[in-house]
Amino acid sequence: MREEEGKAGRQEENCWDGKKNSSMDLWWEERSLGQKILLGIGFGILGIGLLFLFGWVVMLLWNWLMPDIFGLKRISYWQGWGLLALSSILFKSMGSSSSSGSKSDRRRKKELRRYLVEECEKDESKKAQKDSLEDSHES
Repeated sequence: MREEEGKAGRQEENCWDGKKNSSMDLWWEERSLGQKILLGIGFGILGIGLLFLFGWVVMLLWNWLMPDIFGLKRISYWQGWGLLALSSILFKSMGSSSSSGSKSDRRRKKELRRYLVEECEKDESKKAQKDSLEDSHES
């Protein structure tokens, strides 16, 4: 009985079963609630700061290039940010649509999961054969 439990434990360690936590999940679970809240606030502030930085960069690039090249007027910070939002809306819709992209992502994840399970089963069968050969040699 204990031998079977040991084999099952080894198989769990060596084989991906879809439920096993990754090291990132374990890292997150080890954090206290206060640390998780602080991390969330920190990433939120960082994201907002990056948004403001991107708007500023768009404004600087526009004011540096467009007046000299095309004779256009200079823009304010908020106009630069508006340009960033507008270009994001226009250019994100080009290429593949979001619904077909998510479908292909789901399909790819499903295929990867199936491949990993198949490889896991192959490894398990090889281990089982090896264990049975070792058991027969011991007898």
